[in-house]
Amino acid sequence: MVAKQPLLRRIVIAFVVMTFCVSGLFSLSIVAVVHFIEENLVSQELNEELEGVLQHDLANGLPPRLDSRTRFFASDLPRYTTPPQFAKAEQGFSEVVDETQAFYIFRSDIGGQSFFLVQEQQEFEERETALYRAVVAGFVLSVILSWILGLWLARKIVAPVVRLASQVRHRDQLHQLAPNIAPDYADDEVGHLAQAFDSTLGQLRKSLERERLFTSDVSHELRTPLMVINSSCELLDVATNLEPRQRDKVQRIKRATDEMNSLVQTFMLLARATSSDSIEGGRVTLRAVADEQSTRWGGMIREKGLTFEMVDQGANDTCYNLTFLRTVMSNLLRNALHYTEAGGVRLVLMADGFCVVDSGVGIPLEQHEQMFKPFVRGQQSRGEGLGLGLSLVKRICSHEDWVVSVKNLEPSGSEFRVFLKPAE
Repeated sequence: MVAKQPLLRRIVIAFVVMTFCVSGLFSLSIVAVVHFIEENLVSQELNEELEGVLQHDLANGLPPRLDSRTRFFASDLPRYTTPPQFAKAEQGFSEVVDETQAFYIFRSDIGGQSFFLVQEQQEFEERETALYRAVVAGFVLSVILSWILGLWLARKIVAPVVRLASQVRHRDQLHQLAPNIAPDYADDEVGHLAQAFDSTLGQLRKSLERERLFTSDVSHELRTPLMVINSSCELLDVATNLEPRQRDKVQRIKRATDEMNSLVQTFMLLARATSSDSIEGGRVTLRAVADEQSTRWGGMIREKGLTFEMVDQGANDTCYNLTFLRTVMSNLLRNALHYTEAGGVRLVLMADGFCVVDSGVGIPLEQHEQMFKPFVRGQQSRGEGLGLGLSLVKRICSHEDWVVSVKNLEPSGSEFRVFLKPAE
């Protein structure tokens, strides 16, 4: 897998690598040229000079006419005895370098005799070493400067992209009156990207607005028939000629109507732009909602042959949004009722939230995240739901900055825990 690197770092790395390659190639070329000159031109010069000594000086009985840095040796001429350090030199051009001295040697074998021309090159070697050091220093300096220059240029190049990312990431971009981004940028690749973001954000704004209007309109239109049904149930409930079974049916209709009314209110609040608008749902303590939901669901849970218990482990007096808290707790208790066939259900109140514990079938670990997505139901589905209950719980918690989690219990069952953010 290719490691993901920030764009700025990738530009700097590319800049440094390019400089490393170009500067390295240039440095190696300098070394190669110096070596070529040293081996070929010096070799040619020494060869011509040795031929002049042999053909003109020695042939005429004259001593070799050489400068102070160059000496002549021969294998069979006692006057020009070859020192041991030069005797093993190879045919042609070679170098001998020790700790204190350096020599060029040119050896020529003629008629069984070996002739040597030796030239001191200490000064040239020192200059060559200085040149190599300068090349290495220049190479290192060029890489360092390329890193500094690359970093400066990368920041200049990436700055529009960083600014564009910051603008797109800002939550106000989803506001209907948010201005377009593209006019702030030049007509280049970044400007084209900004135009694409403007187009996508515009479509997203329209989609969100349609969703808000639809949710608000539908919720508003449902209120009237729900109010009619609810008032009709209240009138039927006070009638004295209803049989117990009929009265029970009326109560179930009324509970369903109250639940639908609560969901309508929930959807209307979720359609608002910010969580601060949710204050319209009313404020209530955790204990008050728990008492209400225990009364509502406790009877149905016990009717199924299960045990129900509410445990208060120190619920605080902080007030939360009534509609949202009621919907979250109601959905979790309903979920526990549907998926529990034996044992019981517990509603536990804590200082930082609450949890619903059941002894039902549980949820496989790999499905924990999936269960909070829309239209996802457990493998052993219960009831006639569409798999929207836990999705709605997750959406409300995200809206209110609450945290919902689930874990399995041994030997069976689940625990849904909701951490409530204190109201500001």
